[in-house]
Amino acid sequence: MTTSNLDTIRATYEGSPEDNAQHLMAALAPDALWIEAAGSPYAGRYVGAAQIVEGVFARLGSDWAAFSAEVHTYLADGDRVAAFGRYAGTHRASGKAMEASFSHLYQLRGGQIIRMEQVVDSAPMLQAMQA
Repeated sequence: MTTSNLDTIRATYEGSPEDNAQHLMAALAPDALWIEAAGSPYAGRYVGAAQIVEGVFARLGSDWAAFSAEVHTYLADGDRVAAFGRYAGTHRASGKAMEASFSHLYQLRGGQIIRMEQVVDSAPMLQAMQA
């Protein structure tokens, strides 16, 4: 049975944090482009798993306690899957909690993620990061 693009993306959000990370790493194409929104504390373009982990996920893990990305809606259209939801977490340095809306647009080829572009309401994140 072939896994659909929607199933591939769902598997990166709907399990334990460890399972989600494992599924994401398995789904990333070697040259996947990951775009974090301008204005976000992690803004930038990251290519490949090593840059994505170092530039985004390692920083999220060190900056936020109990950071989560909860999806409430998925939309699939051919090789694209969109995930809409809310981030939540408590900034370790400031102790302030936040919730912020996000959307992630994935493009897949051959079952692998070749591109992800984020849109986020970065204001709550930036406010929580202020001491």
